[in-house]
Amino acid sequence: MRDVLTSVHPRYAELAGAHLDSVEAVTDALRGIHTSGLLEGPHGPRGMRDRCEALCEVAALDLSLARLMEGHLDARAIIREAGRSPAAGPLYGVWAADSKDASLSAEQEGSTWRLRGTKRYCSGAIGLDRALVTARAHDGSRLFEVDLRAVGVTPLPGTWPAVGMAGSGSLDVSFDLRVPPTSEVGPADFYVQRRGFWHGSVGVAACWLGGAVGCARMLAARLRATPPDAHAAAHFGAIVAECHTMGTVLERAALEIEVRDVEKAADPDAHLRALLVRQAIEQGCQRVLTATGRASGSSPLAFDAVHARRAADLVVYLRQHHAERDLVSLARLKLGGLS
Repeated sequence: MRDVLTSVHPRYAELAGAHLDSVEAVTDALRGIHTSGLLEGPHGPRGMRDRCEALCEVAALDLSLARLMEGHLDARAIIREAGRSPAAGPLYGVWAADSKDASLSAEQEGSTWRLRGTKRYCSGAIGLDRALVTARAHDGSRLFEVDLRAVGVTPLPGTWPAVGMAGSGSLDVSFDLRVPPTSEVGPADFYVQRRGFWHGSVGVAACWLGGAVGCARMLAARLRATPPDAHAAAHFGAIVAECHTMGTVLERAALEIEVRDVEKAADPDAHLRALLVRQAIEQGCQRVLTATGRASGSSPLAFDAVHARRAADLVVYLRQHHAERDLVSLARLKLGGLS
């Protein structure tokens, strides 16, 4: 069996030596993966496991690249859930975050929709081709497929000053344009009510795990080059155990999702499963980050650009987990309506 903690999957070996130190480099890498067909993965019985494995593997190499890849795969899955076929060529994103500081509205004007406002956390705002964008309408939240080259779609420079996830190009985007009714994806509130909403959130956790795997690979390489003392060896052992546990949790969840899909059965456990997986992996990744720092000291953070970027990216990416809010949701699901 391949040792995922110390070796790169052959399919992504070329990426291991790439210098993904800018938004442009990350987007070009994603386009290269897309052109090669590696993003098309199977949609059958092993679809979810293969999707999670691919996301984890790419995230171990670069988390910003994995973030864009996850959005692209999720967008294509959402379009299929709506009974449509995604276009073959474009790179997609999913821009569904809602913020008190920025909101996007959708108003009907005759046979068209008018999108006005600002959307935050728009990963790939600079380099993607299309995005599925949520907007507030009179009857709920609407989802639209938008051409990001259209007049009236304007990325706002300087709106992501953070170091973490800088390579994902996650800018605020201003919208002021009309879109045809054919751009609607599903009915009102389709995005959150569809079958695959919670399945997609498991894919995000696969990216988090990949960040931890990247830490483990970096540390393994250092410890092989310089034999570790007992202190460093103990921390690496803890990281191996954490990654094994997280990987087992993720694979079990992906398999359960596949079984439901093959049986065409309802999945009443989807929300609970997603919360459990995300909690386990978020906590495991936090422990891996801490153990990596304690085992290696400041040297990789100061002198290894790839790992320094990984550590900063993972801290930001993990905050897609809603912490105690998700724990409260988990408790309510288990207790049947805790007030």
